[in-house]
Amino acid sequence: MNSFSSSNPKDSLKFWIDYLQHRHKTICLDINKIKLVAKRLQLLKPKEFVFIVSGTNGKGTTCRAIEILLIKAGYRVGVYSSPHILSYIERVRVQGKMLTEIEHIDSLKKIEKQRDNILLSYFEFSTLSALELFKHSNLDVILLEVGVGGRLDATNIIDADTAIITNIALDHTDLLGTDREKIGIEKAGIFREGKLAIVGEDDTSLNISMIAKQKKVKLLQINKNWSYYQKNDTWSLYNGFNLLENLPYPYIPVSNVAIALVALKAAGFKITNKNIYENLPNINLPGRFQTVGYSPHIILDVAHNPHSAHYLSNRLKNLHRKGKVHAVIGMLRDKDIKGTLMALTPQVDYWYCISLSPPRGAKAEQLTLYLKNAYSFPNIQMAWKTVIQNVTAYDIILVCGSFVTVSQIMKLLSINKIFDTNLNIKIN
Repeated sequence: MNSFSSSNPKDSLKFWIDYLQHRHKTICLDINKIKLVAKRLQLLKPKEFVFIVSGTNGKGTTCRAIEILLIKAGYRVGVYSSPHILSYIERVRVQGKMLTEIEHIDSLKKIEKQRDNILLSYFEFSTLSALELFKHSNLDVILLEVGVGGRLDATNIIDADTAIITNIALDHTDLLGTDREKIGIEKAGIFREGKLAIVGEDDTSLNISMIAKQKKVKLLQINKNWSYYQKNDTWSLYNGFNLLENLPYPYIPVSNVAIALVALKAAGFKITNKNIYENLPNINLPGRFQTVGYSPHIILDVAHNPHSAHYLSNRLKNLHRKGKVHAVIGMLRDKDIKGTLMALTPQVDYWYCISLSPPRGAKAEQLTLYLKNAYSFPNIQMAWKTVIQNVTAYDIILVCGSFVTVSQIMKLLSINKIFDTNLNIKIN
């Protein structure tokens, strides 16, 4: 990470992060205010082709798959993704690389100057900053990962050329609604009149189809317009146009790579079969079933709701393991703690539950309430010290439950580099 010193506190990224965190806390799903600031900055109509990606899980990995395949095909690509794991600068990538702190600071200063007395949330501020950075990056394609929902999310101020919904499950119910039908309506809010929409969920509510029809959207839905199937060593995809057989497995969920490939094909990008077959095995993303050690096997995963926990549980089930699974877990109190833990319970032998900091962090005791063979710890340092004493070389240590938990363990293990400068990375 690039850093520098200055006598002016406003010339440090730390100043700006503290400023946003303490003065711009409120999450208010209202895009009218951010639109006003975006208009002043001339950000509302980017010249680049724009993908917007929503969904309960898999947004980041879908963006990652599209990003790598496009870059390898010769396109210049910018990605806006959240939340970050170690550093704020992870939120913006250009050509697969993070920008400097100085570039982020200059961009944040521009937003602050133009917002006048309009109060923006942390996410709204960072979204505008990302768009400002992209404006000066000479890009062909922009990928915007939705923060929450879609319809009223800050990223939705842009009229995207292609909308993607990875899946629909219960999360952020206080903001989006308490059932999948209501959440589906919020996510379908990213659809644009006459544009393309790809949906990776076949059990969607009728609302999504209805909204697509009303907006005259070209809707491509899994198991209706495209599909994929998996075998032991390979998988195959019918992308709505042709069949791709015997594809190699990526490190990230196949479902997200499939929707990425369908979106690229439907949007008209020239991605060769050679590009696909060569690069799929190298597509990964930090904190998504990420191996950082062996003997014992250490896996980091940001799974934090029942939907993502079920996927994680299946990945663990399919590992050829000889020993036990020890899970170090910390969660936020506004998540479905019981549902998430129940999804993982069949694959975990011992639990090391940690308390995360208030106001959003859950106490370790809130987790152990639903578990057997569970220990409580006030922090990750004590949990890690205990788990290391208990494991054998044949065991698995799983760290999961939230971005915060994965961030804490990365810092504890001195993992300080998220994205390699080389796109052909294997994080293990």
